[in-house]
Amino acid sequence: MRRLIVPIAFGAALLAGGCGETKPTAPSVTNAASTPSTTAPAAPVRPPAEAVETGVTVSGPIIVEHQVEMAAQRDGIVQKIFFDAPARVKAGTLLAKLDDRQIAANLEAARAKSRSIEADLKNWQAEAEVLKADYMRQQRLWDLGLTTQEQLEHAKYKAESDQWDIKRVTETLNTAREEERALELELEKTKIVAPFDGLIARRYVREGQSVAKGERLFWVSAEAPLLVRFTLPEKAFGRVRQGQSVEVTAVNVPGEKHSARIKEFSPVVDPSSGTFEVLVELVGERGSLRPGMTASVHFENSH
Repeated sequence: MRRLIVPIAFGAALLAGGCGETKPTAPSVTNAASTPSTTAPAAPVRPPAEAVETGVTVSGPIIVEHQVEMAAQRDGIVQKIFFDAPARVKAGTLLAKLDDRQIAANLEAARAKSRSIEADLKNWQAEAEVLKADYMRQQRLWDLGLTTQEQLEHAKYKAESDQWDIKRVTETLNTAREEERALELELEKTKIVAPFDGLIARRYVREGQSVAKGERLFWVSAEAPLLVRFTLPEKAFGRVRQGQSVEVTAVNVPGEKHSARIKEFSPVVDPSSGTFEVLVELVGERGSLRPGMTASVHFENSH
């Protein structure tokens, strides 16, 4: 009897669950007129105004137009040094001299050869006048019927042949004179002279030293005008002009300010770096500035 009661109770519970109505869940009620947000919309953020550049400051080395390391133009031995650093010299001043005895001897021999050939030329020219006179005499005799055709032609061709000899000797003389000139140039190479007004910044050799062609001898530098070369970004290309005034200072020379002007600037922009070169020249006294120093250049933008 207990076994029948349990299945009957379980089945009744299932029947009641399947036949009962399921009430839908009521949707949550929201106010149709939603309350506006009390937070004000954010104002659009404006980018900060770009700072207007009132000027540009760059740095670069102080240079001069004339500065060169003088090198030997031929092999030789330094015979004499006449000036040393830091002497100031004028253009054409003899700074040093190489041993020139061999070249001088060769030059004298070449000059003697030229004189010999020149004398030989004068001899040929004199002989040409004699042959010319012989030909004219044969011509007169031919007109009088006192000579033969063969004698006349012989005198004619001999005179013409002598003219060719004169041309040959003339060219030989020209060659000898060019050889003489070449030795004169070699002799000039033994003299080390200052190429411009300036000072001797450094001496690399000593007396008695053997030097080879191309070896450094002196470093000569001009002292003025002082220049500063630097680069600017391409955005500043239209802001500089020739003759524009700038201010030059140097870290190692505090308290000194120098005026300068833009001398030139590159008409094109370097595509690899996006910059262009500018060259300024100092105006007035240089003060304590010297070539090789690093200077700062400040100039106002030109719009």
